[in-house]
Amino acid sequence: MIVVMKPGASQQQVDHVIDRIEQLGLRSHVIVGTERTVVAALGEKRDGAKQALETGEGVEKVVPILAPFKMASTEVKKDRTEVNVLGLSVGGKKIGVMAGPCSVESRSQIIDVAHIVREAGATALRGGAFKPRTSPYSFQGLKETGLQLLAEARDQTGLAIVTEVMAPEQVALVAQYADILQVGARNMQNYPLLEVAGESGLPILLKRGPSATMEEFLLAAEYILKTGNTQVMLCERGIRTFEDHTRFTLPLATVPYLHQTTHLPVVVDPSHGTGKASLVATMARAAVAAGADGLMVEIHPDPEKALSDGFQALTPPAFRQLMVDCRRVAVAVDREM
Repeated sequence: MIVVMKPGASQQQVDHVIDRIEQLGLRSHVIVGTERTVVAALGEKRDGAKQALETGEGVEKVVPILAPFKMASTEVKKDRTEVNVLGLSVGGKKIGVMAGPCSVESRSQIIDVAHIVREAGATALRGGAFKPRTSPYSFQGLKETGLQLLAEARDQTGLAIVTEVMAPEQVALVAQYADILQVGARNMQNYPLLEVAGESGLPILLKRGPSATMEEFLLAAEYILKTGNTQVMLCERGIRTFEDHTRFTLPLATVPYLHQTTHLPVVVDPSHGTGKASLVATMARAAVAAGADGLMVEIHPDPEKALSDGFQALTPPAFRQLMVDCRRVAVAVDREM
């Protein structure tokens, strides 16, 4: 349930409500809005809890949370969450763009791409140092060396670094170098990883699993949010269907649906969503038109020689054109890039 405080409620009154919630054996989570403060009471239903909290001084009303994903729901927080790190902004009027290669392959590759990404107007560099691959014989990433190269690219360009973390024991290491931790589609329901990543305090980019429902997706986000980390971005990267003309099926109805359901920002990955470089720009434009708060795009200086996913990576000229075209669409829907 959520305890809605009266406008102008004092900090002492809010603290009293928090104490009462914890005395009832529930967890409290404070959300400060533009007009009033809301305190979420999380946990198993307690008889008499609603009545006990309604009598608190400064309390306007106590409302049950109907959605199974409590903290991600718009029932708890009406204002949109905005994630800001370095120059990247996701969730506000400006559409954030995260771009870079699937894998960090060498110093020259990632530094060159970082400058291309920055010059084109993107504000975050994506790149995999640890790579989850279907085949154990495929390139698995440069690991900590890759992280060091990403950090060097940030030092040269000022771009925020987005990179994947694959296991709970990797979080501390990756957090030393990254600005945003990506939890990949294969790990969407790796609950120990979600909790440890949330506890890092860094913003989290959570990718939807290829067979996950919206409820499962939002409940995965809930594992992060319940650590107290509210800086969560949801990434639609396509789902597995019967279609085989694309690598996955990219359901852009996800964007407006999530905007109706949750306060968390929504990012779209048209590179994984299609698996074909020739379709990426078109779907990126469509994602912006649908209201996406951010884009995640793969770019490689020589896709034919990429060690992973070269078939879906844009060339630098194609990425520059994508940015130009998406800016036009953004203006049409009253957004900026």
